Order: sequence, then structure tokens, then C-alpha cells
Amino acid sequence: MHALLSIHDVMPSSRAAVSAMLTQLFVSVPLLRPQDITLLVVPGQSWSDEDLDWLRRMATNGHPLAGHGWCHQAVRPRSLFHHLHSAVLSRDAAEHLSRPEHELVALVLRCHAWFAQHELPVGPLYVPPAWALGSIGGQALMSLPFTLLETLSGVQDVRRGEQLLLPLAGYEADNDWRARLLAISNRLSWQWAKRSGRIVRVGLHPFDLQYRLADHIIRDLNRVTQFCDYPSLFSASADAEALPLSR
Repeated sequence: MHALLSIHDVMPSSRAAVSAMLTQLFVSVPLLRPQDITLLVVPGQSWSDEDLDWLRRMATNGHPLAGHGWCHQAVRPRSLFHHLHSAVLSRDAAEHLSRPEHELVALVLRCHAWFAQHELPVGPLYVPPAWALGSIGGQALMSLPFTLLETLSGVQDVRRGEQLLLPLAGYEADNDWRARLLAISNRLSWQWAKRSGRIVRVGLHPFDLQYRLADHIIRDLNRVTQFCDYPSLFSASADAEALPLSR
């Protein structure tokens, strides 16, 4: 079974938790290497020189870095859909929702520019917080510097106009109802991956190993026979699954 692994919400306030998670993952999942774990970075936080040095070390050790919004904080006022999305899934994190396209384009451009400003490498991947893209059309996406986009349904190559529909497993189970819901959803995702041969995306958050599904994380990751990387998703081996994007 193949998987993509990412850690969301990498920011100064989560630095200690991310470091602890990485240590535990490398001990508990022998197959894992730094290049197998993409770090989704939130630039618009109070990054100190020490924090930035830590992030540079992560990149030097092999961890791919990706853009993950700007501040990870949703705006107000919010649309009805945004209110429902917050209640069911994203809480206060879906900063793309309820914003017009021009603001979203500026947000993504600002995110990408931050890496170069701080001498940090950034890969082709952008993941909007809570996987919620908001109102960005195809033409606007084509103008952005990130070429890969991950949302709830899968991963898009915006230059090639193709999308891979891929199962998603998440483990941010900080209360009982989330634990029950995610356990069911994850079971279905792993079963889908096993039946179809598709790559399963595993999206971790910094404190997941302290929450109710911590044992599920280690168990599920040890089922993986090969960890993949985002840039190679749309290679010839994946083309059979790629679907054209509607514009």
C-alpha cells in the first residue's frame, strides 16, 4: 500500500509538538525517512530567528516544505456555507472561505514569497487550511507559483489541468464525536486505497499523537509499503488515474 504523509499547521506555536511527533514517528515507523514527510508551513505567524533556523534544519534534513495558507485564521463575516463548514469540519481554520478571488490570489502569492524572503526552499505544493480552496477559478490558479494543489477530494496539477482523486485519512480526534467520525472515515479511506491501489493521503496535525486516535496513526502507517512524494504523483505511472479538470 502506498501513502503520502504530511504534517499540517507547522508554525512557531506548534514547533515543539511537530518535533516531538517527528521523533515518535521515526521510532515507531521504521520505513519513514524525512523526505517522506511534507511539512505544511503557515507563514503569517510570529516566526523568530530561532524558529526559522529550526525550519531550515528541517528542510536541510530532507523534509519537503509546502505552503499552507497565511495565518490559518478564518475571516468574518462568513457565508452560510462557511458557518456550516466550520461547525462540521474546519472550526476557525478555513481562511480561504468567505474571501473574494483577488484576496485569495494575494494570500497565496504572499505565502509563496515568504519562503524566498527567509531563504527557505518551497516545493510545488499548496494546501489551503482545512483543504478548503474557496473561490479561486482555474485561470487564477494557473497564474499562481504553486503548481500542485491539495483539497479534500485529491491533488490537482493546475498546469496540466489534471486531478487525482485520492482517499484521505485524518486523525485530529480531540473529542469523542470527532474520534468516532474519523475512525469510520479513515477505515473507508484505507479500504478504498487497498481495493483500488490508489495512494492514500495521511494528513496529520501536530497534537494528533496526544489525541484519541494516536494508536491508529502508528498502526495505519505501518501498513504502508511505500511512501510517495507529491511532485512525482503525476508521473506516467499515475496518468491512468488522472482526470481532466473542469475550467
